[in-house]
Amino acid sequence: MASSSSFTMSFLTSFFFSVALISIAKASVPPSETFKYVNKGEFGPYANEYGADYRVFGIFSSPFQLCFYNTTPNAYTLALLMGIQRTEPLYRWVWEANRGKLVRENATLSLGTEGNLVLAEADGTVVWQTNTANKGVVGCNLLSNGNFVLYDSKGNFIWQSFDYPTDTLLVGQSLRLGGVNKLVSRKSDKENVDGTYSLVLEPKQMAMYRKIINSPRHVLYFASSLTNWKDPVQFLKFNSAPETDEEISVGGSFNLARPKYNSTASFLRLGMDGNLVIYTYYDKVSWGAYEKTFSLFDRDSTWETECQLPERCGKFGVCEDNQCVACPSEKGLLGWSKNCEPKKLTSCAVKDFHYYKVEGVDHYMSKYTRGSGPVKVDDCGKKCSSDCKCLGYFYNQDTSRCWITYDLMTLNKVSNSTPLGFIKVPNK
Repeated sequence: MASSSSFTMSFLTSFFFSVALISIAKASVPPSETFKYVNKGEFGPYANEYGADYRVFGIFSSPFQLCFYNTTPNAYTLALLMGIQRTEPLYRWVWEANRGKLVRENATLSLGTEGNLVLAEADGTVVWQTNTANKGVVGCNLLSNGNFVLYDSKGNFIWQSFDYPTDTLLVGQSLRLGGVNKLVSRKSDKENVDGTYSLVLEPKQMAMYRKIINSPRHVLYFASSLTNWKDPVQFLKFNSAPETDEEISVGGSFNLARPKYNSTASFLRLGMDGNLVIYTYYDKVSWGAYEKTFSLFDRDSTWETECQLPERCGKFGVCEDNQCVACPSEKGLLGWSKNCEPKKLTSCAVKDFHYYKVEGVDHYMSKYTRGSGPVKVDDCGKKCSSDCKCLGYFYNQDTSRCWITYDLMTLNKVSNSTPLGFIKVPNK
């Protein structure tokens, strides 16, 4: 009997599970909820980031609007626009679907009965999609917090834009552990492709990296430890409190800013220069604006100075007290200008280059990375000399640790001569 009962329960469980799967498979988007928007027509009238031309269509929830926009002719991004219309501030682009895979005129965004949201060229070539076909989607919605969602018959989210940030976190949006999602900076105002910088949640830290063309790996330029939490951190959420609390926090764990006005219309942005900034809509003035209410690298910041930003001094320069103060050269430290840059190497042969020394400077990566060693300074130099792509090396005389670098950028001036920099230059 026990065996028969067990068999019966197993059979019923399998039966109901199968019925449930069939029910989900049969769920579809009602014809009234399907749509197909075509990228054509007049452009919108409002000023916006990057000086873009844009077209709106029928998916909106104030202050958010889904649009096509372009910064160069016939190359469009499907993106979310954030703006408070009654005061017409500079509108901001806070989410993008197809960065780096832009579409042309007459491209379409469509949701069919099978539940897959598809961005395609006019000829039908799929450029981007949610991959949610036959997964129970019955409709889509743009929520008031800017989360664009596809949902099932029970209201559960099958797909949501909050899981796929680009360079921005909206209020309530999270970064999750393991690189499932991360922030990646934009390259430039005109080039809508991934930029140099990224923000990632790791098991023990929140980490910021710079991508270097010749480097075998991304270089860490900032990290904030997360080891003080009782439980392992699985995500960091960007929160914005109402005016009564006047605070903005990440993960409910530490405050980033305390604006003196309603801060609910805020977003966190990883900028093209690698800085992490919060912009908050300021509704206390008639013209309206997004004010910078937090900057991770800032002369008034309790976190980091501007000298830790890799591009603070452009292609090359020494930074001190948030200012670019010198241009390193074989003749010593000269006056800095935007034209300061290292000399280009023309050969990898050891006989064709040499080094000059700069005392009392740190490379931006040496603060948050351990380098190699302990080694002797000469061995550190040999490591750079044997690597054609190495542009210089940095050595700490107290710890005997070594860093070789594939870009130079900003060197941070320190108060003692213990850190040394050695810059590779051609003999001719």
